[in-house]
Amino acid sequence: MAKIVLGMGTSHGPMLITPPETWGARVPDDRVTRHDFEGREWAFDELVEYRRSENLAAQITPDKWKERHAQCRAAIEEMARVLAGAKPDVVVIVGNDQMEIFTTDCIPAFGVMHGPTIVNNMISHDKLMQMPPGVRHSMPGYKPEAATHEGVPQLAQHIIKSAIADNFDVAALGRLSETETPHAYGFVFRQLMKDQVVPTVPVFVNTFYPPNQPSVARCHAFGASIARAIESWDSDARVAVIASGGLTHFVIDERIDNLILDAMRRHDLTPVFALGEAIFQAGTSEIKNWIPVAGMMDELGFDMTVVDYVPCYRSEAGTGNAMGFVYWKPQAE
Repeated sequence: MAKIVLGMGTSHGPMLITPPETWGARVPDDRVTRHDFEGREWAFDELVEYRRSENLAAQITPDKWKERHAQCRAAIEEMARVLAGAKPDVVVIVGNDQMEIFTTDCIPAFGVMHGPTIVNNMISHDKLMQMPPGVRHSMPGYKPEAATHEGVPQLAQHIIKSAIADNFDVAALGRLSETETPHAYGFVFRQLMKDQVVPTVPVFVNTFYPPNQPSVARCHAFGASIARAIESWDSDARVAVIASGGLTHFVIDERIDNLILDAMRRHDLTPVFALGEAIFQAGTSEIKNWIPVAGMMDELGFDMTVVDYVPCYRSEAGTGNAMGFVYWKPQAE
């Protein structure tokens, strides 16, 4: 039977793959956007006033940005080293789509891509020009000019059948797109695999878009189902599972991040379930990509190592992205 040899969780935000001196480029967009924080929506100026006692201005100096960018890049390199050292034959990536391949016409709660190829080309010039400046210049960190990678149809179909048997209604995707792959997956291909892409099964969670966002508890149970499916697959493959996304953003909440990391370390997500679904909206919703992998690791009993946690603020309102990098290995290792 196949064997899961490694679990990982990584953030994938644009600040990780853009020079620190450009981190403020998205602030003009932040100023005109309403933001989810502590279970409700806020205007930018309301957040500035609410968080004034945190002295966030000290977190957005050029020197602080350089320091935190260097921390993140070091963590990414360590994650890449650990992944390469595990020598997986197959990787299962749990991520989400942000209207890169789906549209409002159809957004599945859960999905698994079971096709033979994954196309990850650079997006069109027209699409690039529609992106906020702080996102546009990050695209090469997710996408080469053109690349095609191997899927793993046999494992993907086995996961789908097993999940259906476990009462999860999973969309079966024959392909992602004719031209591009969501950045949740492209980040892993480019930054952790260094373009030496291992055959991959993409798993989707609809974290962002109401009304069919699965609950945190449902995501955890889905992960446990995937773990059982992988380890019952008739193959001698070594499998790594990777969560891509999070942590709290577009407004950083270090309390929430630390609560979640501690719960995952202890294999007890009860405090995470108790947070309620209102916390897991907007960018913070991507933590729901980590929850299935945490469910897999709970099923297997692997120990978690935190490579780093780096809150990357870009404004005095607390906007930015909290970056997390963790891995799980069997206790014997």
